[in-house]
Amino acid sequence: MSSIFVVPLDPSSPKTSSADGLDVEKLWSSLPQGPKPPKAGSTNLFFNTPSSGSQNITALASLGPSFSKHSMSENTKRELIRTAIGSAVQQVKALGEGINGREVAVDVAAGDAHAAAVAAHLALYGFNLKTEPPSSFSPNNQKPSPPRLSFSPIPANADEKAWQEGVVYAEAQNLARTLMELPANMLTPTHFCERAKKEFQGVDGVEIIVRDTEWAAQKSMNSFLSVTHGSAQPAKFLEIHYRGAADRNAAPLVFVGKGITFDSGGISIKPSLGMKLMRGDMGGAATVVSAALAIAKLKVPINLSVVTPLSENMPGPSATKPGDIVYAMNGKSVEVDNTDAEGRLVLADALYYACTEFKPTTVVDVATLTGAMDIALGEIFTGVFASSEGLWSELESAGQREHDRFWRMPLSEDYAPQIKGSNADLCNTGGRPAGSCTAALFLKSFVPDLESEDGEGRVRWAHIDMAGTMEATRQGPYQERGMTGRPTRYVFVYP
Repeated sequence: MSSIFVVPLDPSSPKTSSADGLDVEKLWSSLPQGPKPPKAGSTNLFFNTPSSGSQNITALASLGPSFSKHSMSENTKRELIRTAIGSAVQQVKALGEGINGREVAVDVAAGDAHAAAVAAHLALYGFNLKTEPPSSFSPNNQKPSPPRLSFSPIPANADEKAWQEGVVYAEAQNLARTLMELPANMLTPTHFCERAKKEFQGVDGVEIIVRDTEWAAQKSMNSFLSVTHGSAQPAKFLEIHYRGAADRNAAPLVFVGKGITFDSGGISIKPSLGMKLMRGDMGGAATVVSAALAIAKLKVPINLSVVTPLSENMPGPSATKPGDIVYAMNGKSVEVDNTDAEGRLVLADALYYACTEFKPTTVVDVATLTGAMDIALGEIFTGVFASSEGLWSELESAGQREHDRFWRMPLSEDYAPQIKGSNADLCNTGGRPAGSCTAALFLKSFVPDLESEDGEGRVRWAHIDMAGTMEATRQGPYQERGMTGRPTRYVFVYP
């Protein structure tokens, strides 16, 4: 069968590709040369290369005019490689069904096989539930569909380990994208747990526990349960434990993910316009579960515990009402001023449970928590509230490496009067000003033994508000429009 070649190209010094007989310099010189080198991602397709009649396809993608500059950071170069290869795969994918089943050889001679694998597999992804051709995402499709394209690195001496790690990274993010895209009738809390069990089948060192509302009631998780009352779908509390450290009893890293599988707003109901996006309100759960799967597959030598409180937020006859007061697992009274601020209610009990049950030293929660974060940062950066400089530095470095970037937000007690002025210890909203900051401060109350600036305390904690980055409204070189699956890659780069 004829082949497809994807070749990232430094326009300042085009060289022969790793593909046998493919003269990149000759192909490049055949193009009209403008006054400026083409920007990163500019792609040209060539047919019947390297030899006429072979029906091969070659996609040459520019790495940009600055790629060879010595002053450029490694992180910037990685992103240029992702941009070039992602753009090329998008162009190849656009050729239609005629390329289905073809093998794509990706030239990784530019220097980062990991980034190349990530870009190729992210760019290929495309979610739909159409019946012609049968969608591989459909629950009615019992036969797994073969991938539309398959990728392999060239040259033969490519860093295979880095390539395979990149594949795992991309597959994890694509799983998170799928979970976020699936409509709420196909991904209830029960379905979410079943899917998690399926994904972890055959993965060593993993234990999965699915809790029910009776268990949550015994644990006095009344903040979490207050959100579950309006839905006919049974809520679940999912735990995933991976033991990869040499000392299986060592304190684990803990991930906590918000798992609202559909958020109508409850009694404080949302406007109908755009409400279907709230199928993705379990994005925090999707990303931490997918990250855990990748960590386990890669056998990262850490212990990890993941908890995801899963529920719908619906305005049923038993739903929590604005003004209701509940007592959370840590004993604090919470006034539910707005039932559409439900994410912090489910996370509150999950955070306290995880900290007291597993005794971690580092806790990271991920949530599509506030519309205010979307207003503040949009789709580019994900907001982070970190309790310690060290944890912030580690997360920022991981985000820069994967070009899935953080912006640090203020975690200041000066915002406390906004959420402590009601008839309860805490109110679940603090008004419009600094809405993301007051939400983070609310969660801080449920992280016991938190490390302070003077070094007291045991637990480092970061809250990641991914509300702005949950959806891409613009096409990117390796990120189509739709649910993003961010921040899966930089979450599990961190350990």
